[in-house]
Amino acid sequence: MNHRGVEFTVAKTALPGVWQWQFRIGDETRTGKTETKIDLLAIRRVQLRIDRELKAIGRKTA
Repeated sequence: MNHRGVEFTVAKTALPGVWQWQFRIGDETRTGKTETKIDLLAIRRVQLRIDRELKAIGRKTA
C-alpha cells in the first residue's frame, strides 16, 4: 500500500486481532504491531504513524 508516497505493509499475525506493520522512509525502516479486530483501522493507524514521521522530518529540515 502507499500513503503520501511511502510504501507500507500491514499483515495479520498468528494472534487474533494483532496486526504487524512496516514502512520505510529514506534509510530508516519502522516496524510495529497494533491491536484491533478491524483491518481498516489497522491501516489507518499506520497511515497516522507515517504522517507523524513525515511531520517530524519536516521539522528537522526547516
